[in-house]
Amino acid sequence: MVKPAIFEKHRVLTALPVYNEARHVHEVLSVVRKYSDDILVVNDGSTDGTAEVLAEFAGINVVHHSKNQGYGAGLRTAFDYALAHHYDALVTIDCDGQHEPRLIPELVAALYPASGDAVEIVSGSRYLQRFPGDSLPPVDRRRINMEITAYLNEILHWNLTDTFCGFKAYRVPSLKKFQITDLGYAMPLQLWVQAAAAGMKIVEFPVPLVYLEEERSFGGSLDDSVRRKAHYEAVIRQALIETGLFETGVSDHQQIVLNQI
Repeated sequence: MVKPAIFEKHRVLTALPVYNEARHVHEVLSVVRKYSDDILVVNDGSTDGTAEVLAEFAGINVVHHSKNQGYGAGLRTAFDYALAHHYDALVTIDCDGQHEPRLIPELVAALYPASGDAVEIVSGSRYLQRFPGDSLPPVDRRRINMEITAYLNEILHWNLTDTFCGFKAYRVPSLKKFQITDLGYAMPLQLWVQAAAAGMKIVEFPVPLVYLEEERSFGGSLDDSVRRKAHYEAVIRQALIETGLFETGVSDHQQIVLNQI
């Protein structure tokens, strides 16, 4: 790869949490390698031949979970790896083909703006702007994303447009501030609350909206959209309690919003 200028200044790791992605992992990794030298794949207990496909790639770091633990567990392992190996920046990207690896250098550059602002998380947003060829998101997923994002904005005084996009860049030293215990798909919600409690600066970065597998399972009862939303709301509430924001950082009006969760 032709190394982008931002990679000359900062050590960057790109991490992909993977579970049963044998159909996609070869193609995705082949493209990611064009835009990132250091790559970590967290194979979260795949049983479909993903491990065998990963074995075909030389020069890629792989951590195998002996059994499936969840999406959040894969990201937590990536956080721990980036910290242990003293990277400057971590990019996380899903392995289902929804994200465009060509944007990796741009996400990293947004962590280090010319203004010198200490941006700690650059979060991809599929709803910040429209791109030619954007997909139409599954109705239930879009509705839940909008409602949960509205809750978080109300409570945390933010103005986010997409709280579930897995395409993100982090300054690695900031990862020490997270205590991730939710190992499933609700992990980003726990992360947002902890980021707010730590006073982190967050910026969003527009990315195309691509859905290739609209029927992807969230696992068990979470495939029911009503139960999934209730679970997400419970995770937010618990994270607010654990960080102390429920008692100290929530206005009377926000308490009303929370009590509706």
